[in-house]
Amino acid sequence: MLTFPGRFTVLAFTVPALLTAALPARGAPTKLVEESPRQITNVAPGVWLVDFGREAWGNLRLAAASTSTNRVVVHFGEALRDGRIDRHPPGSVRYAKTEVLLDGTNPVIAAPAADKRNTTPPAVLTPPEWGVVLPFRWVEIEGWPGKLVAEQVRRRAAFASTWDDDAAEFRSSDEMLNRIWELCRYSIKATTFAGVYVDGDRERIAYEGDAYLDQLGHYASDSDPQMARDTFDRLMKYSTWPTEWVPHMIFIAHADWMQTGDAKWLTARYDGLKSKLLLERAGPDGLITSSAAQIKRGDLVDWPEGERDGYVFTGVNTVVNAFHLRALAMMVDLARAAGKTKDAEEFARREQATRAVFQEELFDPARKLYRDGEGTDHISLHANLFPLAFGLVPVEDRAHVASWLGERGMACSVYAAQYLMEALFENDSDSTALGLMAAPTDRSWRHFVESGATITWEAWDQRYKPNLDWTHAWGAAPANLLPRFVLGAQPLSPGWSRVLIRPHTGMLAFCTGKIPTPRGPVTVNWKRGPDFTLTYGLPPGTACHLEVPATAGSRGVFLGDRMLRAHREGGWWIVEEEFAVAGTVEVR
Repeated sequence: MLTFPGRFTVLAFTVPALLTAALPARGAPTKLVEESPRQITNVAPGVWLVDFGREAWGNLRLAAASTSTNRVVVHFGEALRDGRIDRHPPGSVRYAKTEVLLDGTNPVIAAPAADKRNTTPPAVLTPPEWGVVLPFRWVEIEGWPGKLVAEQVRRRAAFASTWDDDAAEFRSSDEMLNRIWELCRYSIKATTFAGVYVDGDRERIAYEGDAYLDQLGHYASDSDPQMARDTFDRLMKYSTWPTEWVPHMIFIAHADWMQTGDAKWLTARYDGLKSKLLLERAGPDGLITSSAAQIKRGDLVDWPEGERDGYVFTGVNTVVNAFHLRALAMMVDLARAAGKTKDAEEFARREQATRAVFQEELFDPARKLYRDGEGTDHISLHANLFPLAFGLVPVEDRAHVASWLGERGMACSVYAAQYLMEALFENDSDSTALGLMAAPTDRSWRHFVESGATITWEAWDQRYKPNLDWTHAWGAAPANLLPRFVLGAQPLSPGWSRVLIRPHTGMLAFCTGKIPTPRGPVTVNWKRGPDFTLTYGLPPGTACHLEVPATAGSRGVFLGDRMLRAHREGGWWIVEEEFAVAGTVEVR
């Protein structure tokens, strides 16, 4: 038990410096922040229920109002049942109990006993000076002397030290989408507690696929790249088992390059990235092959296993090969950035040749859809959503594949939903994507909101994963999807030197918000009616390329009274000029 006589001070540490020698020597800084209760309720004689409003990793500071030295019992919980903390929650939902001896008005720290599974290596450790932390929203306190008031109880919650709650904003005409965004934004913030991205609380281990989704959400919510970089460096030393997690390391590095434009950081890691292409598994035709052992444990497709839409695993797996091709395309960019011209040419040649084989061997021209792999006629959601998200589907077939995916719906996990949403948004199926995101089913982010979640879950619902973790940021995809596609701002060149603003409006009437970048915030405010109006703001040193929705009967894009040079492509006006200052354009 830790006691701090006198005034309590918030502590901040650089996490990995306090970890075991087996872990990276440097990491993103984190800190403990004192938080007041949202509500305190007397639920039984001598028992107080304290609600902090939403979950966070932390523990408690208690300070009595008198010289009391009572021993009090503290229950920490993520779930309620019949108005009390659930002592036997399902799956990996957290409950813990501890006792603490009060020391008069001197603050004492109440923390549960350590859980060996997530507080010893290979779990990412938190500073021992903090005491044990766990995710909780509620506490019950038994034996408190007199009435418990807010000044006497504080949660010491752990977050990234650099986090700025005001860095990002999102508001639309759909209140449910606004609630979904805030849930997902906060999920990214809350899961920064360890200094690197971890898979919730059950293991507290970094996984490549989880880390990439966390990275995208972090960039859209707060622009500091350090935690993503430290997670990358850790994973280069301590990789995990899924096949598709290997090329995710290239995805992480490419996202860093686009976010920061930092060629020095990239070049120092370039040679290690080449080992993440799965080339040791390439057959004579370039396609990646899977042995029986790799099929049994390695090839993932989706997780948990019940979310695979009946996927048939074969020696040539469509999803695995889609990831390989996407990684090759990204490596072309990274090789050029690192000054490796010959590598870039070889990766481009290999990608082009293997893509042709991929199309010939795995695409069913009669159904205009991809089979799960060589040797099967089964067609799953996953065999099509990943090729579409990665730009592998021929242009003439993309609308058909997008339509088919929309009809199939959310037949995938919260992880694969990131890529399903990308595939739909990027192929002008934004109404479908937003409809799935907020659908009144148990397979949507609306379900999280209506279930009272304050951090996104590991799976859509307990019935889909019995050991469900309630604190899993890989379920927070709308934190990046809504800013990137609905607000519509993405980096067009590394380091956000050029910005693409292309709002996917769906059926929304308006949307406004702010996206953090290393150069400063990009702001977007659009309104859809008979005409379409877009106002944008740019940080210094940034140029903007605009692609705006074409309203019915519109004849062009106007800046004030001036018609801009623009041409029509499908449902979009593509503006041929770029802008370096804020402005307002209208489609008329």
